[in-house]
Amino acid sequence: MNKSEQTKYRLADAVKECMKTTPVEDITIKQIVSHCGVTRQTFYRNFRDRDDLINWYFNIILDESFRRLGSGETVYDGLIRKFEYIHQEEVFFSAAFRNDAQNNLKDHDFRMIFDFYRNLIKEKTGSLPDDEINSLLEMYCQASVYMTVKWVLSGIRTSEKALAGLMIDAMPPKLHELFDKLGIV
Repeated sequence: MNKSEQTKYRLADAVKECMKTTPVEDITIKQIVSHCGVTRQTFYRNFRDRDDLINWYFNIILDESFRRLGSGETVYDGLIRKFEYIHQEEVFFSAAFRNDAQNNLKDHDFRMIFDFYRNLIKEKTGSLPDDEINSLLEMYCQASVYMTVKWVLSGIRTSEKALAGLMIDAMPPKLHELFDKLGIV
């Protein structure tokens, strides 16, 4: 890991520490850099703002969760791994999902998952999904983000495997059929 990546992870750890005592919308860059022991300039060299840092950290988790999808691993497996990471970082996600400000994690989660599935379909079929599949995918991704947020904010009462199973069961039939045909469900 290079020095820039190390700094980003240190900043992520600092924001997670801040989240233990402060609502996300009240966390300042000054608090983050103070916890981390770096300058504001170092922060801004790596991130636009606090939410950019939070979203970067989420991207790391999402990438790790779904990296093997399409190479023998299924959406179900990727969802389980994503939920396991979220569970391990429950304090972080509980705080981040409560934030409704511009550039918030819920909106970012939707965009990342939606784009991920669209690109996976393109990779497997050679073209982006048609309008109908695109709309079904958009609805499915919005609903899955909503349920993930609800799962975290209600105290993670359902197991990761059970939640992943519910997400697969909730998939619109035409989308499920496409994913099955592509060998990823």
